[in-house]
Amino acid sequence: MPKLKTKSSVKKRFKLTGTGKVVMAQAGKRHGMIKRTNKQIRNQRGTVIMSEPDAKRVHRYFAPYGL
Repeated sequence: MPKLKTKSSVKKRFKLTGTGKVVMAQAGKRHGMIKRTNKQIRNQRGTVIMSEPDAKRVHRYFAPYGL
């Protein structure tokens, strides 16, 4: 069977931790900051660990060999 390619979009959006968890940017920070409170903007800085069901989907379909 041929090797599976990793999706290019996944390489750009996610990273794996040493233990294999998926790290992603906070949601809700792309545009429309004028509507959001300063507290919300502050709290959405940085990255978070993706939820387990979603991370499983990323592993299985988009990043079969890691990122």
